[in-house]
Amino acid sequence: MTQIISSYILLPLIITLIAPFAIWYFRKNINLRESASFIAGAATFLSVLYLVPKVLDGTIYTYTLFTILPGITVSFAADGLALIFALVASFLWMFATSYNIGYMRSLNEHAQTRYYICFAVAIFGAMGVAFSSNIFTLYLFYEIITVFTYPLVAHHQDKEAYRGARKYLVYLMGTSKLFLLPAMIMTYVLCGTLDFHLGDMVTGIFPEDAPTHWVVVTYILYIAGLAKAAIMPLHNWLPSAMVAPTPVSALLHAVAVVKAGVFSICRIILSGFGLETMDTYYLGLPTAYLAAFTIITASIIALTKDDLKARLAYSTVSQLSYVVLGVALLTPLAVAGGTMHIAHHAFSKITLFFAAGAIYVATHHKKISMMSGFGRKMPWTFGAFGIAALSMIGVPPVAGFASKWYLITGAMGAGQIVIVFALMASTVLNAAYFGPIIYKAFFEKPAPGIDINDYSEAPRTMVIPLCITAAISIILGVYPQIFYQFIAVLGS
Repeated sequence: MTQIISSYILLPLIITLIAPFAIWYFRKNINLRESASFIAGAATFLSVLYLVPKVLDGTIYTYTLFTILPGITVSFAADGLALIFALVASFLWMFATSYNIGYMRSLNEHAQTRYYICFAVAIFGAMGVAFSSNIFTLYLFYEIITVFTYPLVAHHQDKEAYRGARKYLVYLMGTSKLFLLPAMIMTYVLCGTLDFHLGDMVTGIFPEDAPTHWVVVTYILYIAGLAKAAIMPLHNWLPSAMVAPTPVSALLHAVAVVKAGVFSICRIILSGFGLETMDTYYLGLPTAYLAAFTIITASIIALTKDDLKARLAYSTVSQLSYVVLGVALLTPLAVAGGTMHIAHHAFSKITLFFAAGAIYVATHHKKISMMSGFGRKMPWTFGAFGIAALSMIGVPPVAGFASKWYLITGAMGAGQIVIVFALMASTVLNAAYFGPIIYKAFFEKPAPGIDINDYSEAPRTMVIPLCITAAISIILGVYPQIFYQFIAVLGS
């Protein structure tokens, strides 16, 4: 791997930093305000896309902004793992903006300028997390995401919103201060640096003579401190945050927040500890079993939820643990499956939440039990929902199948039959909680008192984005190498 010092890597961060100010500047002209958000999303995506060819050729872009102490800097790097998260977050920002326009205007939501500003800053935080070349920088941007998504969760400013937002902040800020910050300090003491080892995912930064118990304690603190990954039992903030507007739920689940959590765990494991250290200290399998427990338990809870967003929330708790499980298995195929799932899950889950929001805007219903027959009046919305649900279940040729294929193959390669059974059981559970939604929408008679002729599709600014993201889920299933190549170059 070749490292190149280049200030170009700052461009995605600069664009996302300017975007909130542009949105505020155009606050009195809603068309220009929302155009600024969309243009910033497109410019950010193109600036990240420019990095792709060189990174796939084995180049790592690096740039240090400034040094605080020896071994502690604010610096950035772009490798294959970084680009997976950065491409997904910047690309989906464009679609989220279009969807936001339809949702916020249709419901005549208040404080829309504040909403768009916080949304943009959250993407700035996601870009910072993606391109962090050390743990200190990652920590800074991880906290930026938490702080600026709090107003989004509390957007409705009622008792329920403040209660959900308070839990959101206590969980995420509390765990980062109690666990993540001490883990970072212990890493610096043990290693003398916080810089990630970039270029391969085998060799970490921990010295061979580091005390075993302190390495293990540091690792546990990282897993507990990165609560955005929603691994049980530190998951309850995520369902509670569903009081937010549906586009915010999509941001939380598909674009920035939980993706920042699982990406950070991937980065800590692959570029901090490295697969060798993980194997030497027997850290991988306990993490994989914890992830498998989360996958199964969250899926069972999802079965009990009649509120559509609540069911999707527990689905996310389950599905994001696929990423952690894959990386923790420490085999190349499992790692590939886990890291690919960051992108594959994003496109499918944002489609599901976009569909949930479109259903609410068109019908003002949230309960699954009340959605019988809706699919006959909203075929595009429920059709896209069905495609995304198939991806969550793992049915070919949709994206989720490729992720699960690599995960199951990697688990078999590691000789972990229990994990294989857990993945198969989760597939059955996914089908059990998604299947009835599709069946009700298209094949059941409307619930008593509901005339489906009163309903039609939501505004096109909402329906078109969710149809495109559903189509991309199919493309990623047919061509899984699109994201596989980013992790393949990291392991070369």
